Amino acid sequence: MAEFPELLSAGLLLLLLFAGGWLAFKFRFPDVIVYLLLGIGVGGALAGSHLLHFAGEMGIVLLFFMLGIEFPIKQLIGLARKVYVAGLLDILLSFGVTVGIALAFQLDWFTSLLLGGVVYATSSSLTAKLLESSKRMVHPEAEFMLGLLIFEDLFSPVLVAVLASLAVGNGLTFGMIGWTLFLVLLLIAGAILIGVFLFRKIWFFVDRYVGEDFFMLLVLGISLTYGGLALLLGLSEVLGAFLAGIMVAEVKRGEELHRIVIRFRNVLLPLFFVYFGTTIEFGDGIPMIPLMAVLLLWSILAKVLTGFWGGQLYGLSDKVSLRAGLSLTQRGEFSIIIAALAADSLKTFSSVFILLSAIIGVGLFQFAPRISAKLAGKKKEAGMYSYTKGEKD
Repeated sequence: MAEFPELLSAGLLLLLLFAGGWLAFKFRFPDVIVYLLLGIGVGGALAGSHLLHFAGEMGIVLLFFMLGIEFPIKQLIGLARKVYVAGLLDILLSFGVTVGIALAFQLDWFTSLLLGGVVYATSSSLTAKLLESSKRMVHPEAEFMLGLLIFEDLFSPVLVAVLASLAVGNGLTFGMIGWTLFLVLLLIAGAILIGVFLFRKIWFFVDRYVGEDFFMLLVLGISLTYGGLALLLGLSEVLGAFLAGIMVAEVKRGEELHRIVIRFRNVLLPLFFVYFGTTIEFGDGIPMIPLMAVLLLWSILAKVLTGFWGGQLYGLSDKVSLRAGLSLTQRGEFSIIIAALAADSLKTFSSVFILLSAIIGVGLFQFAPRISAKLAGKKKEAGMYSYTKGEKD
């Protein structure tokens, strides 16, 4: 029998995604969950597909590149000063307490640290996609949430490097941690310098050619190059793509750049969630169900507390802070990366946890405005407004 052509496979997958997206739109169901479930359904046929992984990776890079475009350097520095306390609180609750819970269930230190890593990071891709599709980018909590996601994307590569070293028996060294932190700071410094000393000075070039067909090659090339550079350094492509957007934002032509990127992103991003679904493995059953239930409950509570307390420290009202916390509970890509370091039974446990967390998290995100309004009342909301100054929620 002739080999199934990749072109035919790609066409059928896109048609399947169209049908899933149409049904999600028709019944007002989150399309992200539909794409995840489709990925699980076709996992047997597409598991390990390099082409699907690469296309999805491009989609997530373009998503965070677009987010970075909305954050000029001055605004990002101000955001970092306000969000770091919430970021430290997030590490304590989502990672530290989770490790303690796993130890209380008599797991060894390495397994407990792995589970802490799986539970720690909110899915940047899911959260950013949900913020955009639900039209909540203009809400006062959006800037706080994005700042916290970027903090996690800075800490997560360090955490992954530490756990990977422990997994192969190399042990934990301060030199390894210091080197990873140095690479993160180097990537950030490079983005700031290129943005200030290059992109601020070529606005005339952008004005002249931004409407030409070939200009999109420059924009896409910058986003993929800096995202790829981050991967080359052993960091997250999400972080690199966000920093690339910050660089390009210095030309002050965000609206034109947004129009160039969005159509490519809309085609490629669903493929990331399909690939995400193909990585979820169920194995021979779900081990340690009591621990699963405890960690699911704690993972939700930890993010709600981080959002609520961290949001108040950031300057948001009780209602907006609660809404932010309820919108941060879904886990995703970094959890999968860390789960890949585990043995088979723990990998199955982690995969099921990630899937349930994503489904529950997306549901909580959808209902967060109603829940926060009911629990926190109709108090007057204060705080920073992200993209539209003075926009009401």
